[in-house]
Amino acid sequence: MPRPTPTPIFHITAIDNLQLIAKSGLLSKNQVVARGVNFANIAFQSVQGHRSVKNVPIAPGGNLHDYVPFHFAPRSPMLMTINAGNVEGCDYRQDDIVHLKTTVEAVGAASLPFVFTNYHAVKAFAEFFSDPKDLDKIDWELFFEFPRLGGYCKYWNSAHSNARYALRMETRQAEFLVHDSVPLAVLGQIAVRTENMAERVRGVLANTAWSPEITVIPGWYY
Repeated sequence: MPRPTPTPIFHITAIDNLQLIAKSGLLSKNQVVARGVNFANIAFQSVQGHRSVKNVPIAPGGNLHDYVPFHFAPRSPMLMTINAGNVEGCDYRQDDIVHLKTTVEAVGAASLPFVFTNYHAVKAFAEFFSDPKDLDKIDWELFFEFPRLGGYCKYWNSAHSNARYALRMETRQAEFLVHDSVPLAVLGQIAVRTENMAERVRGVLANTAWSPEITVIPGWYY
């Protein structure tokens, strides 16, 4: 199955972070630290430790914390983990989390340096690419099989009893990584689960220079 074009990419963050993003753009972990920005954390610290030492073997190099991570589908396993209350120190649930959506093409048009992987970037077998033609090396069929929710396959889990799905989760967590930061002009859409969430987002952004499209898409949530 060919990839969709334009190719959507997604980043999740807490609603509480939106005002800071409106001031500084969407920053990599290392940029957050360097600038002293007090972002609300929604990530596993153990996974963040792995990301901090995982080198990117192609230009512009560095490690994964030098990049803003996006995925190629919404409704990620991480969102489920947050909603289940399994992230230590994180009291947010899915109704506190938004999807920031843009496209590979929008990132390219803005001349932002990027790389991407065909599997979860921390995996030793993940390959790194920088030519958009290599996006076709991702197994897109796993993203769009039936049954679908919100346009994407309902299932993320790997099934080791079936070779076709043995690496489904790792494939579905392939990453698109933008170096250092993503400006607001590239972040054109925020998706939420409910209209109440949409109202919260509108309130947070009311007095900022960021005016993305705010859409309610329940199928991108659990």
